Amino acid sequence: MSVLRIGIPKGSLQNTTVRLFGHAGYHIGIPSRSYDVTFDDDALEGMLLRPQEMALYVEQGILDIGLAGQDWVTECGADVQFVTELVYSRASNRRSRWIIAVPEGSGIDTIADLEGKVVYSELENTTREWLEKQGVNAEVRFSHGATEAKAPYLGDAIADITETGSSLRENGLKIIGEVMETATVLVANRQAWADDWKRQKIEDLVMLLHGALSAEGKAGLKLNAPEAQLNEILQILPAMKEPTVSPLTESGWVAIETIVDTKQVRDLIPVLRRAGAQDFIEYPLNKVIP
Repeated sequence: MSVLRIGIPKGSLQNTTVRLFGHAGYHIGIPSRSYDVTFDDDALEGMLLRPQEMALYVEQGILDIGLAGQDWVTECGADVQFVTELVYSRASNRRSRWIIAVPEGSGIDTIADLEGKVVYSELENTTREWLEKQGVNAEVRFSHGATEAKAPYLGDAIADITETGSSLRENGLKIIGEVMETATVLVANRQAWADDWKRQKIEDLVMLLHGALSAEGKAGLKLNAPEAQLNEILQILPAMKEPTVSPLTESGWVAIETIVDTKQVRDLIPVLRRAGAQDFIEYPLNKVIP
């Protein structure tokens, strides 16, 4: 039997990834003190690995596919097949940025001002290459963590990842440049991608993962309404396409079902109730697949 080997990112993305796979229909088991990952699908096997190294193991064929940030795929320079971007993180479903930041009041206001300066970053190679493309010759040193604390005490600037920039501001740092945007990506070993069975399995998995991401922040909404008020109610209701309307056994009434943003429901129900609708049911969604 053919098996697809998947790399699951260890660390900050681990729990979010496990939850995403669960919503997609795949239960992931991670035994304590083990790096082996189990699935409730006999055609899947996995390993728990640091995202910084994920693309290297995919390139070598130890894994068929792996999930990691685009930043780490770029940093290690692995020759892998990009399959898709999956925009999720431990904090929000949006892309993060690798930025250059300096202490407020440092006198450094532009990237050009970093000439001859010391910059700390975990994304060492990518930061160095980016600065060189800006025509800046700076010394880029590897940071083993707590990067925000390294300027101004150990270096002049940092290249660090951020979603909102709030932590940087709290530490008295200001952004003067952006190295790259990043999000979680799924990459494949090139030989695995060329295998018909594995490629189909990968594409099916990707479809379900995207469906799970599309469902986040959405809910199903059911309600009953008098047929006489149907047009008014339909004008109020948002929908992915058009709401489903079905006749009830009680003459003059219809059942309506639609998909809405979760944050809209609290405002919608009172308005719909005043328009004559009743018997509301809100339910969560695992997947939305067009």
